[in-house]
Amino acid sequence: MTRRSPRTPQRAAPFWMVLALGSGLAAPLMADTDTPQGFAWPETPSLNFYGMPGLIDMPTAEMMPDAQFAPSVASFAGITRINLLAQALPGVMVGFRYTETKDRNLFGFGDYYDRNFDVRFRLWDEGRYRPAVAVGLQDFAGTGIYSGEYLVATKHLTPRSLPGRLKVTAGLGWGRLGSSGSIATLGDRGSFTAGDTGGELSTDQWFRGDVAPFAGVEWTYGKWGVKAEYSSDAYVQETQQASVFERKSDFNFGVEYQASRQLRLGAYYLYGSEFGITAQIQTNPRHPATRMQLPAPTPVVPRSVWAQDEALWTESWAGSRTARVKTRDLLAEALQQDGLILESVTLEGTRAEARIRNTRYLSQSLAVGRTARAMARSLPPSVETFRIVPTSGGLGLSAVEIRRSDLEALEFSPEAADAIWAVAAVKDAGPVASEALVSEELYPAFSTSFTPYTSPSYFDPSVPFRIDFGVDLKASYSPAPGWKFAGALRQRVWGNVADGRPGNSKLPAVRTDQHEYAQFDTTLEQLYGERRWTPGRNLYARASVGYFESMYGGLSGELLWKPPNSRLGLGAELNYVRQRDFNQRFGFRDYDVLTGHASAYLELPKNYLLQVDAGRYLAGDIGGTVSLTRTFNNGWQLGGFFTLTNVSAEDFGEGSFDKGIKLSIPLGWLLGQPSRNAYGLTIRPVQRDGGQRVSVPGRLYGQVRSAHRKSLQEQRARFWE
Repeated sequence: MTRRSPRTPQRAAPFWMVLALGSGLAAPLMADTDTPQGFAWPETPSLNFYGMPGLIDMPTAEMMPDAQFAPSVASFAGITRINLLAQALPGVMVGFRYTETKDRNLFGFGDYYDRNFDVRFRLWDEGRYRPAVAVGLQDFAGTGIYSGEYLVATKHLTPRSLPGRLKVTAGLGWGRLGSSGSIATLGDRGSFTAGDTGGELSTDQWFRGDVAPFAGVEWTYGKWGVKAEYSSDAYVQETQQASVFERKSDFNFGVEYQASRQLRLGAYYLYGSEFGITAQIQTNPRHPATRMQLPAPTPVVPRSVWAQDEALWTESWAGSRTARVKTRDLLAEALQQDGLILESVTLEGTRAEARIRNTRYLSQSLAVGRTARAMARSLPPSVETFRIVPTSGGLGLSAVEIRRSDLEALEFSPEAADAIWAVAAVKDAGPVASEALVSEELYPAFSTSFTPYTSPSYFDPSVPFRIDFGVDLKASYSPAPGWKFAGALRQRVWGNVADGRPGNSKLPAVRTDQHEYAQFDTTLEQLYGERRWTPGRNLYARASVGYFESMYGGLSGELLWKPPNSRLGLGAELNYVRQRDFNQRFGFRDYDVLTGHASAYLELPKNYLLQVDAGRYLAGDIGGTVSLTRTFNNGWQLGGFFTLTNVSAEDFGEGSFDKGIKLSIPLGWLLGQPSRNAYGLTIRPVQRDGGQRVSVPGRLYGQVRSAHRKSLQEQRARFWE
């Protein structure tokens, strides 16, 4: 292992690098893809310099299509904003922004960086005569530098004398959006104070202070768009309290070009003195970057077609071990053709249970459907009831029971997707039957992989984006179902995370010393043993010991209660961990902690998952985490979280409390080939030590939930693929 030498501080990475390395999206999204026949891409509004649907600096009342995801970058006068927008619900939009202001002595700092969140709510849709109306909060949980609120209306027009489409917007702004041309004042409003750590909701300032109108128009024709606006932002801090630029006018003008379905570019003249540019990328998890290439499923041939002889329906075959072993081998071969692995099969005269390992498909519903087809073409005609048990690490997740006659009758039904789940039962998997025929060649199992990795670090004040990348050599050994021993060696090829700033926390440095761990190029990332089992009905358990992640190792135990047909799950986890040496070999430092949480999971409509965790965190602080995550049927996940503990905002430091955004993109969505792998990242406005948990491999809930009724039904159409 090699200790890395200090490096010279570098400037922020270009935005294209942030997208390409930080999210892996830029390349496929900047190219057009073929439009499926009969499908019309939804019209999406353009974005403003704050990354929200709008004019140039001012907002509009528009919303994106549900689930739209839009990163963008905008720059003028040395002010660069990197934005991330998501349409969380049809009427609710959320955004995250990171702003860099170059060294112009703003607030007494050098280069100044700021992170903030936005939210917009639709009050009502646009009608034939009425405009769309929305209300929004800008920088509602940051330092307050960019804070502002607005009430805005937008109407689309189609004048006969003008080709293309015309959009007009007018609104009222408060805070930053009420600082130029004020027409009234509503109460008192505080102002930004240098050194403010931000992160807390300033509810006492919302819709307070000066009120100013703003307005604008946008005309689009073909791929081109022209914008003009009257801005109510005086840029007091940048032009009066500092000399970032000179504001000579209230009017802004711009022209935009739609380079592809995803990419939009713009150039602008702002405030009578500055030129600016934007680049906007828009995509939607519902529309894959490439078409998924799946082998065609084998049709279900009714037994009445191929088993007309009554002698074929006898159940006597089930009394012969030779016949059962032959049937097992036929089923294993049929499943292998679909990329599925038969763990075991229990065969009776009229019933059969198949435990399967799904290593190919992200959708468990698709895997269950393919298994049902394989059973229909492999098992003797006397078998009427199929019991299909998806497994993970040897752990049975659930049992889906389907009548073979229903499978034969419903395949070509107009309502096949709904009908099959109306007659299917989802139950607790239970233990493996004593008479089950196990696929003996599966255990012991040894596997290795050699894969690239990326490890990003966000929002260091000296360099907002850092990244390490290299390769991982992974190996795992499973001597029997439910047992696993695994490890990973990591070799960094290049990176600059090691140049990050030292921590200045008042709490134990449980995460802020990341740069110390990044000093070494060759490391032992993981080395642990794991046992999974089902201690009782609707119960799942895990016990782990070893080096769990780059910073911590120790002991971990978890118990989960999750009935297959319930939307509620309850879990408990207890860990005793010790901080690893910076070189990430086998040694430990002198910090250890007992940490654990009680968790509640609730599946909500529209594939939302609400999770609440309460307990003790790595720094010894006590509190809770609330997270809300939306999972799309193609595997995309987008969510947010916040953690509040007994650590005060002052002791926590910059940001006041832990919060962030989580994103997971399935590789199959990007590549067009079935895969269970995904690229995930967590973006925190600032990494501090309060509210931090140890990363333990193999936590149960996500795997268990994927094979329970609600998840299976949400993807019910994929049963027949």
